[in-house]
Amino acid sequence: MTSVTAGRADTAPFQPESAPDYLPAAILRELQLARLRSTLQRAWSRVPLHCSRMKQCGFEPGDLRTLEHIAALPFTTKADLRDTYPFGLFASPMADIVRLHASSGTTGKPIVVAYTRQDVDVWTSVMVRSFAACGLHAGDIVQNAYGYGLFTGGLGAHYGAEGLGTTVIPTSGGNTDRQIMVMRDFGVTAICSTPSYFLHLIERAAQLGVQVRSLPLRAGVFGAEPWTASMRRRIEDLAGIQAFDIYGLSEVIGPGVAVECLHQDGLHIFEDHFFPEIIDPDSGRVLPEGEEGELVLTTLSKQAMPMIRYRTRDITALIPGACRCGRSLRRIRRISRRSDDMLIVRGVNVFPSQVEAALLEIEGALPHYQIILACEQGLDRMEVQVEVTPEMFSDQIGVLERLNQRISDALEHVLGLRAQVTLVEPLTIQRSQGKARRVIDRRRAQP
Repeated sequence: MTSVTAGRADTAPFQPESAPDYLPAAILRELQLARLRSTLQRAWSRVPLHCSRMKQCGFEPGDLRTLEHIAALPFTTKADLRDTYPFGLFASPMADIVRLHASSGTTGKPIVVAYTRQDVDVWTSVMVRSFAACGLHAGDIVQNAYGYGLFTGGLGAHYGAEGLGTTVIPTSGGNTDRQIMVMRDFGVTAICSTPSYFLHLIERAAQLGVQVRSLPLRAGVFGAEPWTASMRRRIEDLAGIQAFDIYGLSEVIGPGVAVECLHQDGLHIFEDHFFPEIIDPDSGRVLPEGEEGELVLTTLSKQAMPMIRYRTRDITALIPGACRCGRSLRRIRRISRRSDDMLIVRGVNVFPSQVEAALLEIEGALPHYQIILACEQGLDRMEVQVEVTPEMFSDQIGVLERLNQRISDALEHVLGLRAQVTLVEPLTIQRSQGKARRVIDRRRAQP
């Protein structure tokens, strides 16, 4: 990365003070407006869904006069990505697409997202800025325990940490004992993972006689699932590190939409690339700073797949006032919950309807089920209780074992994670006259 020091340009490690994080507010708004106009024009001319939606509300890209005028545009939702699967929202030809990622959807088909070379560069740059905000720098040794593959977390963190000039160890997820060995033997100074998995690492390390507090580790950048202030305190107390929250979503870019700085007083949104709004989830009305509502994001520089007023379903608020770090970027409160029924289990998005769809494909299983979530040793555990037909629930243990295996395999295929399956007799699961209580989440009740 090129920086300017004492009047000369040279190749140097990333310098946070030279980043767009510190732009004067007026200049930042001018940049946002210019990029928003360009994004709307690109979406209008290249994405049929966005063009038709704008026409329906009598809006053309040239009509945009101020940033606030964005409220006249319609929302985009996850359903739009499912309905246009796989490439219907792309604004770039496949010849210009250098990367495809995907996350799970409610029907079992993934949500597909695309990147041009410039998009990957932008993604890298916001991740570099994220890690810099957390106090990381060249010379740090970063253990990246986010999953690699179609999930955006692993590669997003990897590119950003390398771009910052750190040494990256791509351990990916799982294989806990090896993770601990690497952390100890390689002198790791920073780690990236889900917070629940890192808590599990701490506890497993203690069982192996490794005290994480005695290691060089000093920082953790945790995301992909909501986590409480009490969990942060527990992690920091047990590991002797500073634990930072990072936020992102595949539909917008991946991790790197927002991050905490050293003051840990809200997450700074990289507003030069992502324009935030907070709306009332029911009415869609834009809410003022300080009021809690649903976060809506518009990409300002995404080429392959521009998102216009994307409803994240994440509940938060814009924090009034400036941060002590000096960044002019606005902040959001840490995400505490969602406005829909999506669950996050070990960093994976899970919808109850995915479970139902999988069960309906299995002969012998009934569409009566319950998802029970618990936390054991800091790691999420998911149990799916499934009613089976009277014929299947017999004394033939082998029959039930094979059925259990088929259901387990089907759920893993659809969800992308392994769940414990418990087969129960018909009418075992309580019925409801209203909405069925599909999920029992015991994680919140646990300290």
